Amino acid sequence: MPTTAPAANGPAQGPANGPAHGFADVTASDSTLRRFLHGLPGVDTVGLEARAASLGTRSIKTTAKAYALDLAISMVDLTTLEGADTPGKVRALGAKSVRPDPTDRTAPATAAVCVYPDMVPTAREAVAGSGVKVASVATAFPAGRASLAVKLADVREAVAAGADEVDMVIDRGAFLAGNYMKVYDEIAAVREACGTSARLKVIFETGELSTYDNIRRASWLGMLAGADFIKTSTGKVAVNATPANTLLMLEAVRDFRAQTGVQVGVKPAGGIRTAKDAIKFLVLVNETAGEDWLDNHWFRFGASSLLNDLLMQRQKLATGRYSGPDYVTVD
Repeated sequence: MPTTAPAANGPAQGPANGPAHGFADVTASDSTLRRFLHGLPGVDTVGLEARAASLGTRSIKTTAKAYALDLAISMVDLTTLEGADTPGKVRALGAKSVRPDPTDRTAPATAAVCVYPDMVPTAREAVAGSGVKVASVATAFPAGRASLAVKLADVREAVAAGADEVDMVIDRGAFLAGNYMKVYDEIAAVREACGTSARLKVIFETGELSTYDNIRRASWLGMLAGADFIKTSTGKVAVNATPANTLLMLEAVRDFRAQTGVQVGVKPAGGIRTAKDAIKFLVLVNETAGEDWLDNHWFRFGASSLLNDLLMQRQKLATGRYSGPDYVTVD
């Protein structure tokens, strides 16, 4: 199910992680951007959901399963985004991200630990020297209801504190009202505020976008504006990551690279709780975008409870015994 975009005119422009990517004419005005986004092929709902369901039935053998479990662990953004977060909780989360299974040094570290901006210094201290990234939500997460000045201040605070990655939320109200240029300009401004030191993940909150067509449009809009990752959800609403909406976003990044040469990552977040679910998502990645995305630089899981099940399944595969949740640390 290709998502080939309408042809853009003119040479490629803009940096690899900045706006345009050869579509400068498309983003020249609200009308041209609207024409482009509404010119994307419509999504075949039945076909999309049937393919996602079909890929989810693939059988994974023992050797491949061991590889998939370690790969999934290495792709987790271990997350705590609660009002009751304390420095102690963040330090414990950082320690777990560095050494997920204290009884087994062969278990890989997670990709990142994700926290609110004020907790970035604590998280950085907890993962220092490990290679684990520190990600921070910003732009008035999770609702995104704030002025652009406040959102940019949020981003700059996180980056100044040492965040390696910034997870921003789009203005869903503006998007659903058809004010695409406002959304584009905000993403581009946040991209600029991240500078060269932080990668940008753009969260669509797919559960609030209502249609697959809107998810496709949001995917292209985010990539055109300079997203390094496109992300399904905040994890704070009823409908978060699903195989179908993630498949749709994987198709978008695949086709965006084919047309621009720029690779963009994908991060499903919220609702992925078991190793079985995680492996289904890895199959989606391999079969849709390809092996180039089977790396934590290009694919992540936004999760908290997922890591525990991955560790339990890993222990079972290694020992033949199911140890249960009491044998892994509580997040």
